[in-house]
Amino acid sequence: MKKIKKALISVSDKKKLKNLLKVLTKYKIELISSGGTYREIKKLKFRCLEVSEYTDSPEILGGRVKTLHPKIHAGILSKRSNKSHRRDLRNNKFEEIDLVVVNFYPFEKTLEQTNNHLKIIENIDVGGPTMVRAAAKNYNDVTVITSSDQYSELIDEIEKNNGSTSIEFREKMSLEAFSETAYYDAVISNYFNKIKNNNFPKKKIIYGNLIEKLRYGENPHQHAAVYSKAQSLNIKQIHGKQLSYNNYNDIFSALTISKSLPKNLGTVIVKHANPCGVSINKNKLKSYQLALACDPVSAFGGIVSCNYKIKKTLAIELNNIFLEVIIANGFDPAALKILNKKKNLRLIDSTNFTIKNLIRFNSTNESFLTQSEDTENFNIENFKIVSKKKPNKSQLKDLIFAFNICRYVKSNAIVLANQETTVGIGSGQPSRLDSCQIAIDKMKKFQNLDDEIVAASDAFFPFIDGIEMLVQSGVTAVIQPSGSIRDKEIIKFANQTGTILVFSKTRHFRH
Repeated sequence: MKKIKKALISVSDKKKLKNLLKVLTKYKIELISSGGTYREIKKLKFRCLEVSEYTDSPEILGGRVKTLHPKIHAGILSKRSNKSHRRDLRNNKFEEIDLVVVNFYPFEKTLEQTNNHLKIIENIDVGGPTMVRAAAKNYNDVTVITSSDQYSELIDEIEKNNGSTSIEFREKMSLEAFSETAYYDAVISNYFNKIKNNNFPKKKIIYGNLIEKLRYGENPHQHAAVYSKAQSLNIKQIHGKQLSYNNYNDIFSALTISKSLPKNLGTVIVKHANPCGVSINKNKLKSYQLALACDPVSAFGGIVSCNYKIKKTLAIELNNIFLEVIIANGFDPAALKILNKKKNLRLIDSTNFTIKNLIRFNSTNESFLTQSEDTENFNIENFKIVSKKKPNKSQLKDLIFAFNICRYVKSNAIVLANQETTVGIGSGQPSRLDSCQIAIDKMKKFQNLDDEIVAASDAFFPFIDGIEMLVQSGVTAVIQPSGSIRDKEIIKFANQTGTILVFSKTRHFRH
């Protein structure tokens, strides 16, 4: 146990201070503080010594230098059991500081509020993290608190131990303190790299806030959690049992596709992180029905993501099939009343969710791959019509729709579409021919179409056999990236068969 005699408090977040100050005063713990925190403590009618008076050194440089003083850091860093340290303190008339309560300038919050670089720079805390690191290093003798959320735990510890803290408590707070300083510095590092468009610096720092510890990972013997750079995922679960690792994986896949679709349009059905049906029909109920018709077998036990608010009529329809998760930009009260009847069905409100052009990670062992997200919006300039036969406006819309969905299907990927609705999806095969066959088989199994079918491939066809298979199944227009040494052969085949062929200027694998 270590008795707390002197505490230094310097916080940006001044909430919850009163209860903490009551307990510190109760155990006759001397308080030192600076700047706004000192004024707040005095305002709350507690005795406190200002840092400048304690150090006999004024705050300078507009407050940039307050606590960066040997008397402060010697008091924090001194080993109580070390004779030499005790002698140094005595000779310099310094005193031990036993408790450091600090939280930092709100750098992350400032980034959300302004683009003013000078204001952002002024919200980089120097003294706070320095004191926290010193106290965390000396946890054997010093208690460090870095968040107002820890106050109640500290109060309980002090009350339980009659003004002292245990080594176990100090060790725990030290661990959390080093995580806090590391996170803070990571956000700053990320900011500087971002403004210089340096996505791949010499040292890459990943940081995040724990959102939830999950029951297990992909399988019951694996441990898992979900983190976010923000304080939340910007999705809100409003009903159902706890989300699993696999649920989150599917939700992220579904939202990535949904948010690539036109505003307030589109139904996406996902199973095992792959879309098994997508439609952007303007009628919301029909949109869902068309997406489901693409592959109703795979949709069973899947996730439905609606890029719009769900109303009663659609809720009745959704209730007819077993689903793990339903995502929407809100739910009408009548729809909620219907869907809430299934106690395990997870309902997710994604109204505030947006896709940002961030960096994507994939890790194994102690290494990780990183790349920018494939989120660019497609327009006509991204494509080149290379066949003699040209697509009409409707066909071109279908081709671009199919190509957009194709980039979210595990490669090798083939998507068949009609009237901006998928009618067959072949995914994740080592052979592009196999993906073609799966997409065709799905279409023949679940569809009865007289209209023209378009096909999208996430990469070029290296031989004519793939495009030939599609044409023989009834496909009249194909969109694919260019880049094969046999592109001319593919174009020749298209012209011979009267097939519309459009080349994309970019490839869109998703492995």
